[in-house]
Amino acid sequence: MKLIFNTVFLVAVMATQVQAGEVKVTWQEPEKYTDIRPGNESKSGFQARMIKELDQVFADMAKKLPDACQWDVTVTDVDLAGDVRPFFRNTVDDIRVIKDLYWPRMTFSFDLKDEKGKSIASGTENIKDMNFLMRSGLATGNSSFRYEEQMLRDWFAKQQREKVFPSR
Repeated sequence: MKLIFNTVFLVAVMATQVQAGEVKVTWQEPEKYTDIRPGNESKSGFQARMIKELDQVFADMAKKLPDACQWDVTVTDVDLAGDVRPFFRNTVDDIRVIKDLYWPRMTFSFDLKDEKGKSIASGTENIKDMNFLMRSGLATGNSSFRYEEQMLRDWFAKQQREKVFPSR
């Protein structure tokens, strides 16, 4: 009897779980981006880590979209917060200097489709956060690219607030 109850309970829980929207992010020619230079790691490793972490940010935002939505994003440029400068010591490592004049920027196009494949929102965005150092709190995600993450989350929230993107 307990096995039947547990099985029915599990099926009921699984039936009530809501699927989130999905996102597909394409990083177009990242080697030509304005600034994704590393400070103290290899360029290819840094680039792969940035893409992986920002892919996760997009995936987290897509969870706020209704079921069966497909969100296609093509990133065409990234300019990370800060600027990479040589570290003047007995090392070859550079450091990323964060100052308010080196704000984060990102250019991308997007197409959001409903469950029938009909486009409900599309466009090209050139987002930037000139006040990135004036914030009292930043995104709570696990990205080490916190300024870029916050910029993306703010943009996404604005899309939902203005009803460009539907909400769950």
